[in-house]
Parts: sequence; structure tokens; C-alpha cells
Amino acid sequence: MLRCSTRVGAGAVAVALGVALTACGGSSGSGGNGSGAGAAASGSGAHTLKTAMGSVTVSAHPHRVVVLDTDALDSAVTLGVTPVGATTVAAGAPLSTYLPKSGLAGVRPVGVIGSPDLETIASLKPDLILGSKVRDGKSYKELSKIAPTVFTNTTGPNWRANFTLHARALGETARAARVEKAYTAHVRQVVHALGGPAKAEATTVGFVRFVEGADIRLYLNDTFVGSIFHDLGLGRPADQDKDGFSLDVSPERIDKADAGLLFYSTYGDPKKAGETAVVAGPLWRGLTAVRDGRAFRVDDNLWMLGIGYTGAGRILSRIESDWSKAAATGSG
Repeated sequence: MLRCSTRVGAGAVAVALGVALTACGGSSGSGGNGSGAGAAASGSGAHTLKTAMGSVTVSAHPHRVVVLDTDALDSAVTLGVTPVGATTVAAGAPLSTYLPKSGLAGVRPVGVIGSPDLETIASLKPDLILGSKVRDGKSYKELSKIAPTVFTNTTGPNWRANFTLHARALGETARAARVEKAYTAHVRQVVHALGGPAKAEATTVGFVRFVEGADIRLYLNDTFVGSIFHDLGLGRPADQDKDGFSLDVSPERIDKADAGLLFYSTYGDPKKAGETAVVAGPLWRGLTAVRDGRAFRVDDNLWMLGIGYTGAGRILSRIESDWSKAAATGSG
């Protein structure tokens, strides 16, 4: 028996964001936009949104939501909505490693990100589909026949604007405003813990990702993590303080990662991705952050895929925690 999506009080999300999310319920529905799918978007409260694919009319409060990427999943759960279906990063992979299990209960996998299973999605009778043009533009026509389909252009650095669109599509703009306010307060809290705006600006921070089958990536400003560093007013190393996605380097050029505060993660097997050899080598040990005890290995799933306010809140907490650890050892 298929489980309708519900709007839940996500306690763990409230902890992460510092805001209490109250529960609300509703009945299930079906429909969509395009061919024979107008019923779900008609009636009291239906409204039209400007999306990456044009104008789309959605119902006031969709209750059977399918999400096609991790940012849409974060948005839904943060706003107290449990989707009926969601894509995963790989076949058999968990929906999320950081979102509260209570917010994911009963969610059915609907394929892999970028390759959604249209038949499975249709069987769930959604009244809203959330995704992005960059991932699923090729499937938009078919998806929009199933249900009103709201796409952003992309994910990553535009995550705040994407969240705003998701909130409007879900009919949760008031709750979204509370989430955004809580995030701003959390940023101020972390900046204070870092020693204030001036000290934050004087601290260069970098992010290194070891990727199996690819060069080492030093993340630039036009990324999710880059946007969080910007929110905190942290300085960036000259080679990373640039527009764009990443600066890709070989192990022999890992000195380009030099920073006062360093976070790193690995996608894939640490040995095959090169992490094991690099972090044991002299070039890595010579980096300022490593030498001063301010280099921290973090969860790749969260820092790369936790694109949204709940993910960002957990990253802020991790930055504050690691900074406190460094300060306690006399290196902060």
C-alpha cells in the first residue's frame, strides 16, 4: 500500500536549524499539469510559478510530492513535507545520511538522480514534482504529463533561491521565512564563535575533495560549500577565491590547498581516490592547516549533497565544533 506524503514536525530539523517546525496534515490527491493533469492544480489556492521551464500552475498545498534531487529533498523535509518518492545518488543507496529518519519514513525510491523511473513516479500519483533542468530537463515533457513539475535551473550555489521556489510550490512560504531567519541567526552564532567578523575574514578556509577516478578538487566560490564560507565572511586562499566550481590538481600540486582552516572529504574508496597516500605525504603535512591541527575530515554525503537549509545548518555546526576543538588545543 502506497503511503501518502505527510507534513511532519521534524524534530531533528528543528535542532539543526534552531527553529521549531509544527506539524500539519492533509489528504492525498492526484493529478498534474499538461495532458489530462490539470485537476491537481485547479481549485482554491492554485497559483502559477515562474520556473526554469516556464510558468507552472500548482495547487495550494500539494500532498503527494516526488523529489528528483538532494536539494529538493532537503527543502521538502526542512519544510515538514515527507515526499512519496525520491531519487537516490546510486541504486540501493540511502535517501540521505543526515536528514532525520522521521522525515523520510515511507519514501519510495524512484530511480537514480538524473535517471528517474517515470513508471514508478506515475504509479505514486503525485500532485507535484520538484527537480532541476540541469538534471532532468530531458525528461521534463514526460514528467509534466504526470504532475505539475517545478524545475530550478541547477543546484549548488543557487540553493537559497531554489529553496524559495520549492517553498512556494509546496505552499510553505511562512514556514520558509522562519527557516531562513533561523539560518541567519545560526550564521551569526558561528561567526561569534570564530572570534567575530574580523577574525573570520582573516582566516582563510579551503575545501579539498578526493575523487575516485579524477583529480583532487579544490572547491571555489560557485559551490554550495563556497556559499556557506561566504555567509560566514571567511577568507579564501587566493587560488580558491575565484568564480567557478573547482580547481583540479594532481597530488603533486596539493600545496595549492594551503589554508588556515581546511576541510576535506572523499568520494569513493580513500585509497583509490588518493586520499590515503596524499594525507600521509610530506606535501600534505606541510600545509598550514594540517601543521596547526586545523584540517578536518568531513562527511562527503553531507558537504556535497546536503544542499539546503538543514544540510547547511549541520555544516555550520560542524565548522563551529571543529574550530572549538582547534582552539582548545591552542591552535585556534
